Amino acid sequence: MPVQTIKFYQTGSFAVGNRLLDPEARSVQADPNRANSITCGHRACQGCGEALGARYALDAAMRATGNQLIAVNATGCLEVFSTPYPETSWRLAWLHSLFGNAPAVATGVAAALKAKGRTDIRVVGQGGDGGTVDIGFACLSGMFERNDDVLYLCYDNQAYMNTGVQRSGATPAAARTATTQAVGPEPGNAFGQGKNAALIAMAHEIPYVATATVADLRDLEYKVQRAMEFHGARYLHVLVPCPLGWAASAGDTIRLARLAKESGLFPVLEAERGEITAVSRIRHRVPVEEYLKLQGRYAHLFGETPRQDVIDRIQAGADRNIRRFGLLDENTGTKP
Repeated sequence: MPVQTIKFYQTGSFAVGNRLLDPEARSVQADPNRANSITCGHRACQGCGEALGARYALDAAMRATGNQLIAVNATGCLEVFSTPYPETSWRLAWLHSLFGNAPAVATGVAAALKAKGRTDIRVVGQGGDGGTVDIGFACLSGMFERNDDVLYLCYDNQAYMNTGVQRSGATPAAARTATTQAVGPEPGNAFGQGKNAALIAMAHEIPYVATATVADLRDLEYKVQRAMEFHGARYLHVLVPCPLGWAASAGDTIRLARLAKESGLFPVLEAERGEITAVSRIRHRVPVEEYLKLQGRYAHLFGETPRQDVIDRIQAGADRNIRRFGLLDENTGTKP
């Protein structure tokens, strides 16, 4: 994790902190000459976290590679809203693959470049959680096993949003989706199901694995740049809230991503060769209720008869993450 030497104290003003810095210290998004890899004209929903995540990540990757980058995109929200035939919002070499084979296609692109002796061009694969942790999981694991020279980016909005908000392997416990309705004694998605893709990637002991959110731009940009310093298989898992699927305000996208991290529900970390090398500490710990109440997919937990038992189980999961990954500083505060 980079040392955070930049601090901004000008709250409640219109001063933009990046403008107070030397140009070389500014974020990629503050650079007027950034690649603008995904540009205007796409049809993402208002407040779409995935559109933000893709722009942040690919602009950082373009800077890290000197604009020598090819992206392979799985079917899903990102592909659908950015390339309605015959239009496109992409401003880099971009390929559309099937729902489940983006890692394999990216591997093929990397192999073709190697055969041609093009060591200057790098490859990224990208997709949502459905195309990554479910449908494309076998191809992704194979990419990890072969240690193919690809950075794979998973934009995790925690369900199959493009096809009607169905449950995926990344859908959290108790969340309401079209296939996990808020009915019965245990409403919403069942506890104990799904998978942690970042930990599975670490189990493959590939060169680099990290998690990030769209709430911390500099951290996300740093991790993309860091990933590009490695060769071989790399994996970056980015939390990207979905206002539509989460039944949340479009203006709360960044807030939700921040609360997911600050509650402990989404650990932000880095790992190399299977070993955790750094974690992003919780700065202002919050109870999980602050995160859950902003989302209609958890509204059934806060009705006339609140389901405190379910909320307590979710809090226990956050507490476990905090203990497991050492997410608290001494001065973070008391337990919620």
